[in-house]
Amino acid sequence: MTQPQVYDFESAGRAVLSFLHKRLGFGLWMVTRVQDDDWIVLQSEDHGYGVAPGTVFRWSESFCSEMVRGNGPRFAPNSACVPAYAAAPIGSQVDIGAYIGIPLKNANGDLFGTLCAIDPVPQPQGIAKEQDLVELLAELLSAMLQSDLQAIEARRETERLEVEAQTDSMTGLFNRRAWDQLLAKEEARCRRYGHSSAVLIIDLDGLKHVNDTLGHKAGDEQIVRAATVLRYAVRDVDVVARLGGDEFAIMAVECDQVGAEAIAQRVRKDLENAKVMASVGVAVRKHEDGLSEAVLQADRLMYQEKRRR
Repeated sequence: MTQPQVYDFESAGRAVLSFLHKRLGFGLWMVTRVQDDDWIVLQSEDHGYGVAPGTVFRWSESFCSEMVRGNGPRFAPNSACVPAYAAAPIGSQVDIGAYIGIPLKNANGDLFGTLCAIDPVPQPQGIAKEQDLVELLAELLSAMLQSDLQAIEARRETERLEVEAQTDSMTGLFNRRAWDQLLAKEEARCRRYGHSSAVLIIDLDGLKHVNDTLGHKAGDEQIVRAATVLRYAVRDVDVVARLGGDEFAIMAVECDQVGAEAIAQRVRKDLENAKVMASVGVAVRKHEDGLSEAVLQADRLMYQEKRRR
């Protein structure tokens, strides 16, 4: 039989889930990511539950959260016999008669997510003898995950070098074509690893008035000044682009709501200090929707702010 090719965390996860389903059964095997109270399904081997990658559950309601806190065992052939699992809210959403869950760790030992399985009916007590095997596979997945995560920044740098010629001639920022390409590549990473990212849309206020009263040269100078402010207001890892006219965009990678609001606040302050009036919308990627929806949401919020101004 042809063995699956394993190149990275994603392909290793698929191979592990397929192997464990063949060896132990269970209606659903998953590799998950935990972010705040989001429990994100990165990969699934589904046989009857209808749980696809990208599905998001509440972490605090899961068996896995109880397992990580030490309130239940990693192997529960009959989960109804474990009080913490019997009381977990997720049990009212899906039928769970048996459970397996092993933590996946980051390099610093913090929780990344879980390798876990559920089945609608209780399983033989003998499956407990497989715990060492499943834990070993989880450790190997964690090691491959760390290798992938350490290489992400190098991949981002390579991607940006590939589109470095696609810049806006006036500001030197990435143009819309480069923005679209980098956004798509980051979306693929978010889906693969469960990263959170944010989008900011910035539109200058009153540029037409400046052009009409002071001339287009003054308007162009304001656009260049805004671009300079935005370039220095963000982290090196973030992407700044001029989408066209007086509209700019920022992609803040691996950034949650708190971080995104901090960047937005800094952008507003720095633009104001540079005497550039602008409206700013910020939206954090939702795992079920993706970055493209975050762009639309940030754009809507920007226009709401512009109307208020």
